[in-house]
Amino acid sequence: MSDWYVYILKCKDNSYYTGITKNIEKRIADHISGNGAKYTRGRAPLKLMHTEIFKNRSTATKREFEIKKLSKIKKEILIKPDL
Repeated sequence: MSDWYVYILKCKDNSYYTGITKNIEKRIADHISGNGAKYTRGRAPLKLMHTEIFKNRSTATKREFEIKKLSKIKKEILIKPDL
């Protein structure tokens, strides 16, 4: 069983996108090439700001939902240690 990743991307408009994946490198490449989420299309360049690793999809999905509910300021506090 492979790990699940929750990640946060910073978009060129200074907004944040949060997602989950099993293959972080491929997913980021998809976003950059315009084949990722609709939200990130047209918002390049994108920068990977934060990742968290989970053992199962259920836990990763719950964490993704928690992060998506955070305000922009709280997301910035979360990613600050990664800067």
